[in-house]
Amino acid sequence: MEWCNFILKPNIQKFILVVIVINALTLGLETSPAVVAATGPLLHIADQIALWIFVVELVCKIIALKTQFVRDPWNIFDFLIVGISFVPAVGWLTVLRSMRVLRVLRLISGIPRLRIIVQSLLLSLPSIGWISLLMIVLFYTFAVMATKLFGAAFPEWFGSLGATFFTLFQVMTLESWAMGIARPVMETFPYAYLFFIPYVLLSAFIVLNVFIAIIIGGMDDARAQQKEEDKKQIGNDLHKELTVLREQMEKVEALLRAQEDKRS
Repeated sequence: MEWCNFILKPNIQKFILVVIVINALTLGLETSPAVVAATGPLLHIADQIALWIFVVELVCKIIALKTQFVRDPWNIFDFLIVGISFVPAVGWLTVLRSMRVLRVLRLISGIPRLRIIVQSLLLSLPSIGWISLLMIVLFYTFAVMATKLFGAAFPEWFGSLGATFFTLFQVMTLESWAMGIARPVMETFPYAYLFFIPYVLLSAFIVLNVFIAIIIGGMDDARAQQKEEDKKQIGNDLHKELTVLREQMEKVEALLRAQEDKRS
């Protein structure tokens, strides 16, 4: 059905984005008991209207795109997000119903720049996995050392391996690590700086910067992929337009020949 192609027009997609934002605001207002008491029915009606707009959009996209609909992961993402709203609020499924707010995430699929950021994160996952493994090895090594060195004197911070992991995570984020942890430890262990300084240099300044570098590289790759997809889309659109133009020219030529045959 060609009439469903209207859903793919840029102005319609902008309207859908506006509906997503309005729906996000109504879902946020539902968390306020005072607002719900004053305008509860209106919020429910607005939520239902937004939901059915999303349903109509998805149905039209499925009809317009046909098999191409499932080839785009973002379409599957939108389908799942909207589908959650139709889960019956019974038993443990009530938790899924409360996830209606995930509709806000449809902004990601609707805004190209956000899509590039998410794609860059996905492209970076393999490298991030190896860096995460390095972080785990680093954490474990320093955690065992800190537990043995400082556990007896500072059981709250280093009394167990789990407590040490959390303390070292705080140090890695540089949240009050010097005045809150390192200096108090150095009052009892004057040479503790030989432990904390190498750890901070390795974890906060080297490994985390490698994380950032990997994500930036992934963004460059995602932009390159987006450009290739845009070029292919432009080429496909141009091919379709040329095909239509060629068909029209053939029809015109056929009509001219028919008129010449009648005259002759």
